[in-house]
Amino acid sequence: MGRAAKIASVAALGGVLMALAILHLSSPPAPDASSLNRIAADARPVTSTVSERCRTATVADTECAAAWEAKRRHFFGQKD
Repeated sequence: MGRAAKIASVAALGGVLMALAILHLSSPPAPDASSLNRIAADARPVTSTVSERCRTATVADTECAAAWEAKRRHFFGQKD
């Protein structure tokens, strides 16, 4: 096999591999039943804690204001 034939075969093999990689990356992922079960198992039960209730509060609430202030102090590393 000559030098030109080797170069052509390596180029053709590289082109095939590149085409396969592009096809693999462009195809949508198959749904995985185990990941759906894992998500359902990790789901928290619905509770009405202060922070969850305060996320959707539309009026001023002293309990929510205190909770957000405590979260802010914790985030910035300030002492109580």
